[in-house]
Amino acid sequence: MRIATFNVNGITSRLPALLQWLEETQPDVACLQELKAPQERFPEAALNEAGYQAIWHGQKSWNGVAILGKGVAPQEVGRGLAGDPEDLQSRYIEAVVNGVMVVCLYLPNGNPAPGPKFDYKLKWFERLIARAAELLETGVPAVLAGDFNVMPTELDVYKPERWVNDALFRPETREAFHRLVAQGWTDSLRTMHPDERIYTFWDYFRNAFGRDAGLRIDHLLLSPSLAGALKASDVDREVRGREKPSDHAPTWIELDLSKVHNKLLKPEKVALP
Repeated sequence: MRIATFNVNGITSRLPALLQWLEETQPDVACLQELKAPQERFPEAALNEAGYQAIWHGQKSWNGVAILGKGVAPQEVGRGLAGDPEDLQSRYIEAVVNGVMVVCLYLPNGNPAPGPKFDYKLKWFERLIARAAELLETGVPAVLAGDFNVMPTELDVYKPERWVNDALFRPETREAFHRLVAQGWTDSLRTMHPDERIYTFWDYFRNAFGRDAGLRIDHLLLSPSLAGALKASDVDREVRGREKPSDHAPTWIELDLSKVHNKLLKPEKVALP
């Protein structure tokens, strides 16, 4: 089973590029972020024609997340994180696909830091950590996939000294990410590439992609019951180099579900606390 995460940076303008990538790589599940489209503008018909069914949580001009299933409808579990009833931003959605609990998230950027946006980022992170703990308690095979807007270590940023005061690299942000992982989640890309400078994002400015001045901010975290099924993880870097690309590249994992067959979720077990 191949699960990918891709911040498309506007699904309307990037739809041809998204469809090309889906056709080339055929992921079983694709988690999308930054749709930047209201609910009614999601290109469901085009994705259906490409062989994918979808659930999505749109928002006009900003944010937005979606989960695509190849030839199968994702069974929605919920959308939005508990803990702040006034938070209306479309950043979180959960579904079961092929027996796996898939979480698609777009964690706030948080800049400028310090400030209200950074405070929102950290509070959102705490709500994510609480939900992640609930999922681990159930023992279900789960993956947290998306744009976390976090570079966990200095290996994940091209020039760490330039980012010390950025919300994506501040100590508070990295500490929150490390607490999340310490619950028992496996950082799949780093597990498969332990010492490699491997990036998932390159800014549009100053020829960042050409200079490989990148960041690793898109992550797929695996629950303990899925960690042993991890076969491969990588970044479809070439997608970033195409015409009118997103500033992110798709990041993916390959899982051998035969190793977790007895733990896969059955359709009648979709409802989770």
